[in-house]
Amino acid sequence: MVRIYLVRHAEAEGNVKEFFQGRINTEVSEKGRLQLECLAERFKDIPIEAVYSSPLRRAFSTAEAVNRYHGFDIITDDELMEINGGEWEGVKWSELPEKFPEEYHLWKTEINHFTAPNGESTKQVYDRMKASMKRIAAANMDKTIAVVSHGMAIKAYLNCAEGREWENYADPGWADNTAVSLIEYSDELVPKIIFKNDSTHLTEGLSTLAVSKWCADDKK
Repeated sequence: MVRIYLVRHAEAEGNVKEFFQGRINTEVSEKGRLQLECLAERFKDIPIEAVYSSPLRRAFSTAEAVNRYHGFDIITDDELMEINGGEWEGVKWSELPEKFPEEYHLWKTEINHFTAPNGESTKQVYDRMKASMKRIAAANMDKTIAVVSHGMAIKAYLNCAEGREWENYADPGWADNTAVSLIEYSDELVPKIIFKNDSTHLTEGLSTLAVSKWCADDKK
């Protein structure tokens, strides 16, 4: 069995300014740095044995916090990156319905059929996260590890871990920044969710979703 703590990155510029980040390499915000302090304390006494991360700065900084009391070499993996948002990247969420009405409608109502203009489809994100998480699990049998990724990537993957193909998408909700899910892979590499999108380590006032205008809408 493998236990994988799957962590969303801390709050970054796109979360604050409410634009579609995708693969824009934004930095962690001031609140994000405070979130990382809480996250580091959460992982202080968890006996992890490896840390994997998307190479984007907001994710790698989060992995460093997870790793603060453990001292591993963080393994970066491009397959853990956020969706390639194509022409959506850098566009404010409030402007997307006007600039991309058809694609935005799919994002809102049939996200499993969404493809970013000149970017990546959510199905492609699902497929690569499914494959990369299974590959990482296979390389770490009988260990407990941490993996740091992104909002859409985690949202897609949780469907896989709940046993659904992407055409049978069910919305697991958006993970708050630094929220943690725990996935257990059996010896046969079948995933099972123990808990998902838990952010109870954040102290009062540090939630991003609680104060963001887009939390009642859709964004990453």
